[in-house]
Amino acid sequence: MKAWVNGQLLESPHDRALSVLDHGLVVGDGVFETAAVIDGEPFAMTRHLDRLVTSAEGLGIGRPDVEAVREGIAATMAGQELPFGRIRITVTSGEGPLGSPRGSSGLTHVVVTEPADRPPPVSAIATVPWTRNERGALAGLKTTSYAENAKMVEYARARGASEAVMANTRGELCEGTGSNIMYVLDGQVVTPTLESGCLAGITRALAIEWLADELDVVERNAPLEVLFEADEVMLVGTTRTIQAISRVDDRELPAPGPITQRAQEIWRAREAETTDP
Repeated sequence: MKAWVNGQLLESPHDRALSVLDHGLVVGDGVFETAAVIDGEPFAMTRHLDRLVTSAEGLGIGRPDVEAVREGIAATMAGQELPFGRIRITVTSGEGPLGSPRGSSGLTHVVVTEPADRPPPVSAIATVPWTRNERGALAGLKTTSYAENAKMVEYARARGASEAVMANTRGELCEGTGSNIMYVLDGQVVTPTLESGCLAGITRALAIEWLADELDVVERNAPLEVLFEADEVMLVGTTRTIQAISRVDDRELPAPGPITQRAQEIWRAREAETTDP
């Protein structure tokens, strides 16, 4: 693992490098992206950096220095063996007071790169009793205010699942804490619309585009309970790519089902064509 902060490559990722007054720590006032590294190359980095900018501007902290972030990516990847890995980019509003109002010291930029194990091709999910607020100030933004998600994931892990999936305030299926969700119903691959409050996932967008060449893919909102009627369920995300789901709460599912298996095959073939789609 290598870490870079505001233009400086740290000798160790455990070095003290941020102020205790950084608002990313004080109030979770920041945005982030996690990109996969495949065979030593970042995947879909342009899309990730574009979304980083969108999230930062949507949060109101200003535009990140994208060129500096690219330098941080290169610096943290150098000298590492990365057949598979992940790059975490974090931008906060910088130092501020011990309260919600922001300071004026400028943004903090952090890049960390590490080797990683590929997630298994099949996993389980748990639905949670809490909702995503599709009308909230952070809806659709990838921010560091993740305590809510951390609580949900621990709820899921306590039930033998790797991911928590939630509804929005209207009771519609929304997303996972760090993933988007798709399911198969009557031969269609369905995923919630962005109006559900889910994140505009990079993998989600690519999957919709790539799978539509062969499969019937639609964006449609439905009650959370559709997961208990679906023929197949998938999670999609940066490191999971397309992951088959064998259990939703106590409901067992075939995994991978035939459509999920074909979706995985399509993804692998298209992923191999380019590192920056």
